[in-house]
Amino acid sequence: MMRRQSGAALLAALLLSACAGGVIPPSAGGPSTPRPAPSGEGATRPVPATPRPTLPVDLPADPAFDKSTAAGMGVTRGPDIASLMPSGERARLALQAFRLSCPTLMRRADQSGLTRGSDWNNSCAAASSWPEASAAEFFARYFEAVQVGDGTAFVTGYYEPEIAGSRTQQPGYAVPIYRRPTDLIDVDLGQFNDALKGKSIRGKVQGSKFVPYDERSQIVAGTLAGRGLELAYAADPVEFFFLQVQGSGRLNLPGGGVMRIGYDGQNGRDYTGIGKLMKDRGLIQAGSMQDIMQYLRAHPVEGAGIMNENKSFVFFRELTGAGPLGALGVPVTPEATVAADPKFIPLGAPVLLSLDRSEPNGIWIAQDTGGAIKGANRFDSFWGAGARARGIAGGMSARGSALILLPIGSAARLAKP
Repeated sequence: MMRRQSGAALLAALLLSACAGGVIPPSAGGPSTPRPAPSGEGATRPVPATPRPTLPVDLPADPAFDKSTAAGMGVTRGPDIASLMPSGERARLALQAFRLSCPTLMRRADQSGLTRGSDWNNSCAAASSWPEASAAEFFARYFEAVQVGDGTAFVTGYYEPEIAGSRTQQPGYAVPIYRRPTDLIDVDLGQFNDALKGKSIRGKVQGSKFVPYDERSQIVAGTLAGRGLELAYAADPVEFFFLQVQGSGRLNLPGGGVMRIGYDGQNGRDYTGIGKLMKDRGLIQAGSMQDIMQYLRAHPVEGAGIMNENKSFVFFRELTGAGPLGALGVPVTPEATVAADPKFIPLGAPVLLSLDRSEPNGIWIAQDTGGAIKGANRFDSFWGAGARARGIAGGMSARGSALILLPIGSAARLAKP
């Protein structure tokens, strides 16, 4: 999600792998006392919808078929989008998000192989002054649709957690939120062996050896205590665990005010999705964020042990100034930004979703990435902060079809006859 390990997809991250990073809307005042655990907050009831069918496509059966990028997988020309483009607030927000992406979009190397930087010049120039009241018309005029692979989309959701916290340790605030330790070292393995280019590890030096960094259970037990690394303190270990999965959030401080914190590294240990673990053990049924939290709260001792089975631990820094920033280095937009796999979707490109749940249907901009967001037509929708965002994102699991919008003319280089 947001940094880029967005992020990641809260539900998918809990089940699979983390999307750590930080979407942080502008700060606002918080409660004067620690908030009670939100045990009554459930996932928002889905509003069903009928998704648009995917386009027929005959994918090669050859096992050597290149599925590693969108260009290798192939694209199919989509229908005229004028009749498909919904108007309204999402289109307006998407236009705002697209504008922010343009400076990076025009100079960024596209890993998907679908576009070149110059392809975006006309649409970006038009976006700079296009009236937001007719945002849908902008997308219909400057873009054409393609379907990547079979076009079958799966969409989850992420949001910005808000939890009770304090800058100092005091009664009711005892869970340390740590800065990145100075002895946490990133090693680029490609510097040692060409076969390992693109791979890295994290750890620490112990004597004359490089060893794995402390895992979650050790850090929770206090291995970092007393080193001056405490950035702040959370009131609730379960809420803080979920904030770590998201990678950023805001602390509602006692007496009012908010402290914004964002991802500043991870201990290098593999992430274990506790949702899948709990489902496999028969502890929960549906596996939603709300189901997981309910169990952890009802069984605090067992819950602490389960959380420690995820050896990954995220470190934070205080955030000030503009934000939050997505993978493009620009602020992400609630209800307009999706995380996507850059090997299949050009970061900054518009995406038109038609799903079996109505809330995420419409136009989004691919501005983020996430560790659990891999493959063609896999997206994670960002819903912002607050109870509504939490309710939608926590239970978001929608399927349907996706069309990628490319600048007019660029699809001719790619589409199948």
